[in-house]
Amino acid sequence: MRTSQLSPSAATPSGDRPSGAPAAGDRRTGRERLRRIRSRLGAYVALTKPRIIELLLVTTVPTMILAQRGLPPFGLVLATLVGGAASAGAANTLNCVIDRDIDQLMNRTRKRPMATGEISPRAGLIFGLVLGAISLLWFALLVNVVAAALSLAAILLYVVGYTMLLKRRTPQNIVWGGIAGCMPVLIGWSAVTGSLAWAPVALFLVIFFWTPPHYWPLSMKFRRDYEAAGVPMLPVVAGPVRVAWEMVAYTVAMIAASLALVPLAGMTWAYAVIASLLGLWFGAGTLALLRRARHPRPGVRLGEMRLFHHSITYLSLLFLAVAIDPFLPL
Repeated sequence: MRTSQLSPSAATPSGDRPSGAPAAGDRRTGRERLRRIRSRLGAYVALTKPRIIELLLVTTVPTMILAQRGLPPFGLVLATLVGGAASAGAANTLNCVIDRDIDQLMNRTRKRPMATGEISPRAGLIFGLVLGAISLLWFALLVNVVAAALSLAAILLYVVGYTMLLKRRTPQNIVWGGIAGCMPVLIGWSAVTGSLAWAPVALFLVIFFWTPPHYWPLSMKFRRDYEAAGVPMLPVVAGPVRVAWEMVAYTVAMIAASLALVPLAGMTWAYAVIASLLGLWFGAGTLALLRRARHPRPGVRLGEMRLFHHSITYLSLLFLAVAIDPFLPL
């Protein structure tokens, strides 16, 4: 007697699925789970403020090249950048934990993961502390103890000095709190040499004096946000003319510090010319803002965000000149 052969489709009842084949609902569930994981990872990354870290690292590599008077070992550069990113990320995360109440009140920051509740304060605190501990251990084992100590100082200055003590109490908060943002040049130099010298101190001062004319334009733009949050940034408690005058003064000091690097680090005339031209260009921008603040005209804006973006361009180009200078046969 013949035995009829059934095809798989005939043997499987309509609406059923072969054994081992994922159902459409299972696939949707898997995609949704993956989406949630990606969203949560993205939230933790956002806590570290990657754009700020990027700017900090821009100053580290040129400083290492200057300290080496050439290209440092690639492994050392990579270890320093990874450690620096972890250290800055830890400080920024702890800043988000502490300032979550302020961030909820400001339009610019109200979508941060800690402000929205996507990440709990406890989870953020643990993440920041663990990331900070990893960065210190990383520096101590793969770079040197001096770099690890400077990294610890940077974290404490930003979290305790700026976030906890200064930010809500004084209009000079960003001036002294900005010291933490100056530390990467000291870390980069010590990573190569194991010590410090006057040359990285000059670079430290460049960033120190650069910070107010970089950050205050942003504070001017979002003055109402800071006022609503009760943060006494200088543009909140002082008029635009005074703020502009102080930015001009800090810019002059910044240019002087950039030129002090010439004798301290034996820079070439090419760097001296570039630093001078960049300083004049950025200084002209601060003077233009001062002029518009002193003589306001209807429909004419101060141009504070233009100056903010120009400050980033200035620092990036100046440190590019620092990185190129050791290779010039001059």
